Amino acid sequence: MNKKIVFGKKYELPYALEESINRLRVNVGFLGNDIKKIMIISSEPNEGKSFVATNLWKQMSMAGEKSLLIDCDMRNSVLLRNYGIKEASNGKLRGTSHYLSDSSKIEDVIYSTEYENGDILPNVDNVINPSMLLENKKFDEMLKYAEENYRYVFVDAPPLELVSDGESIASKCDGVILCIRGGVTSKQIVRNSISRLERAGCPILGVVLNRVNSTKKRYGKYYGKKYYYGKEGK
Repeated sequence: MNKKIVFGKKYELPYALEESINRLRVNVGFLGNDIKKIMIISSEPNEGKSFVATNLWKQMSMAGEKSLLIDCDMRNSVLLRNYGIKEASNGKLRGTSHYLSDSSKIEDVIYSTEYENGDILPNVDNVINPSMLLENKKFDEMLKYAEENYRYVFVDAPPLELVSDGESIASKCDGVILCIRGGVTSKQIVRNSISRLERAGCPILGVVLNRVNSTKKRYGKYYGKKYYYGKEGK
């Protein structure tokens, strides 16, 4: 693969936060070989799903697992903006919405990165209503290619409470990690999200309690384990 992107913005995470992501990575590894396509989602905006997806992908790649991060939040993607992602040779980036809406080949929209085992399929241009794109057979072909060529595929999906896109994507994934903003997201909203994911037939692998007030006890549960996230997770 000769297409490459670079990160214009890099963030050094506090030790405790980085260790929490690492524990998350280790626990994902315990799920077995049948779990490959993992959707990362939240109920509402600003609950840290893109942060979790990006850093989990990064750590998995650095651990030697060939991993692909797919940006499927085609309505309001934040990855390019938050991380200053650009094409290494200053060429024009193409991504998820391009592949699904025109004759682009999958190889045209997957980029290598500074992480030897980590590739990204970004979303460059947001679209008003991507629902039809998600129903396109090319979406299934995209996931099939990813599953056949990578050990892990992390899918950053739009929030469940806003649109039905997440449910559609969930039905095509092996499992989902639900991100919850501590002290903000109500229990009822979380229950609604869980019901939608169960209706889509996507196993809930675990929950990330994110952006917890650092003055309070910080914890979450994942696969029966406890791990910690602070307010830095965005």
